[in-house]
Amino acid sequence: MFIRSINESDNQSLSRILREVLVEMKIPKTGSAYEDPELDKMFEAYQNPRSIYYIIEHENQILGGAGISKLKESTSDICELQKMYFHKSVRGKGFGNKMIDKCLTFAIKSNFSKCYIETMPNMISAQKLYLKKGFKYIDKPMGNTGHTACPVWMLKDLK
Repeated sequence: MFIRSINESDNQSLSRILREVLVEMKIPKTGSAYEDPELDKMFEAYQNPRSIYYIIEHENQILGGAGISKLKESTSDICELQKMYFHKSVRGKGFGNKMIDKCLTFAIKSNFSKCYIETMPNMISAQKLYLKKGFKYIDKPMGNTGHTACPVWMLKDLK
């Protein structure tokens, strides 16, 4: 298994695996990443110089990913850790840790000073990892992600 940047040819496989994980995790289809328009065109969505999306691949099969992009409708120094979802076969093997490290390294190099993330209450393992990586809970959402179904918000200072 290895981590690499997204390619245009990954779009279909990636959207399928991300939606599969969202359904498995019982994340509402409305008000979540499930209905994001870019989910079917992830490569195109991350072509901004301050955006990147990484995928986990094993034997030519995409098993998940995570990305960084400027937080919509926020100041230019705040990014968002986005669409970090993994197939159950790779969970608990340290890929979340590696993926966050890669994403945060990119965010710092891209001159972001804070990183925001939204998640769901039932995603306890993910929240534990975010806390371990220095994210802290905040009491209201930031920016405008469109993810009204996500009631857990976290922020990390990158400076």
